[in-house]
Amino acid sequence: MTDISYKINNKLSDVAIEKAIGHFIRHTRKQQHRKQADVAKAAQISRSTLSLLERGETVTLSTLIKVLRVLDELQTLQAFEVKQQLSPLALAKLQKKERQRIRESGTNLNDNGTTW
Repeated sequence: MTDISYKINNKLSDVAIEKAIGHFIRHTRKQQHRKQADVAKAAQISRSTLSLLERGETVTLSTLIKVLRVLDELQTLQAFEVKQQLSPLALAKLQKKERQRIRESGTNLNDNGTTW
């Protein structure tokens, strides 16, 4: 097997991306020295469905998730994680609250620093 690296970008067609995903699945499975039948059984899919996925054919998202889980590669989906971010306005409000002065309780100071 020749090791072909795919860089997924906007210029690739959908078919090319599906083939890159299939190549990743096949490569990962082979690196783990696992047979198609064993991975398919663990993922509760047919071996032919796994073969379709590895060839870059269209399969369901559920099938891809099952296979990634079995191969311990679910972390590849972290790119889809939505991270909460503060809006600039909310950030400014938080920073304003943090900048409040700390005053000594019960002591009033005049302009030259002495107590009244």
